[in-house]
Amino acid sequence: MEVAEGARHSVTAKIPYSSLTVDHSLSITHLKPKIVELCKDLFNQWSNLDGSHFSVETVSGGITNLLLKVSVREDDGKHEHMTVRLYGPNTEYVINREREMQAIQHLSAAGFGAKLLAVFGNGMVQSFIDARTLTPPDMKNPKLAAEIAKQLRKFHQVEIPGSKEPQVWNDVLKFFKKASILQFDDGEKKKKYETILFQEVHNEIIELKELTDRLNAPVVFAHNDLLSGNLMLNEDKEKLYFIDFEYGSYNYRGFDIGNHFNEYAGYDCDYSLYPSKDEQFHFFRHYLDSDQPNEVSDKDLEALYVETSSYMLASHLYWALWALIQAKMSPIDFDYISYFFLRYNEYKKQKEKVLSLAKSYLSKPELGKRFM
Repeated sequence: MEVAEGARHSVTAKIPYSSLTVDHSLSITHLKPKIVELCKDLFNQWSNLDGSHFSVETVSGGITNLLLKVSVREDDGKHEHMTVRLYGPNTEYVINREREMQAIQHLSAAGFGAKLLAVFGNGMVQSFIDARTLTPPDMKNPKLAAEIAKQLRKFHQVEIPGSKEPQVWNDVLKFFKKASILQFDDGEKKKKYETILFQEVHNEIIELKELTDRLNAPVVFAHNDLLSGNLMLNEDKEKLYFIDFEYGSYNYRGFDIGNHFNEYAGYDCDYSLYPSKDEQFHFFRHYLDSDQPNEVSDKDLEALYVETSSYMLASHLYWALWALIQAKMSPIDFDYISYFFLRYNEYKKQKEKVLSLAKSYLSKPELGKRFM
């Protein structure tokens, strides 16, 4: 609640605020009266409406948050629709809510995401987006991939106030510090957790950080969590939406793109779905020049390929360590510790190939002076 209150003040005092919280784990039947109470507390114009004027349905339940669609039938018969996002319990351990609230207003003004309508103790209310959530196979569709690339370039050009220090390594090291000292009561979790070689993980972090630092990758305001569930499409209007900016921060361009490519695999981590080099180049062309994608130079494509591949590895380390913290903190029924191993093992599988690619690229004579 303190985080929400501080975040609310960081946006604007005009945004309605309620100290009420809603239990994330309730069934939809038991959620409805809580959501009705919340809406009536936030919005004065609905304070006298009874529960029959409200309908609540689940839009999605990811492995962090719960998203609900709320519809309100006003006295004049008009219907208003909005979304209520309930933060997953203990997510403040990995998410900077104040930074998220600050970013939302600027991203919304630039045409990204839904409009922020209100803030409450453990969530926010936003305008409803009439669109369907994408699935991992959708992201391989060449037309959609081109549009995602085009929109991501525009997203990366939005200026957000505050520090422009890239956050990936700060976050990875912060996650590592928390993840390496966890205590589990659950016997099965404890057994799996104790097989993790944290000194090895730390060595991998330092080695990869030293390599990526030499790439001098551009720093942009990044989404950092551009999975299919955070992409929505209105097919009638052919309009694509980015949503959920809770992990957004200034970061390396290649991390945002490499992380997006990792998400082609979905929660099942089927990395056979990771985009081929040709599919990546298709994305890069539309990212670098959506008006004339076929005019992008081979040199620029190669540079972005190396950058993205290197930060793709960083994405695996980031979410692997994130998963360990969630295994301890989250009540959501998801096997986070197994998810750690899926991500970390894929990191180890891809590491030598990617590091060889990056070192070969960095050793080119024409790059020598730049990367010394």
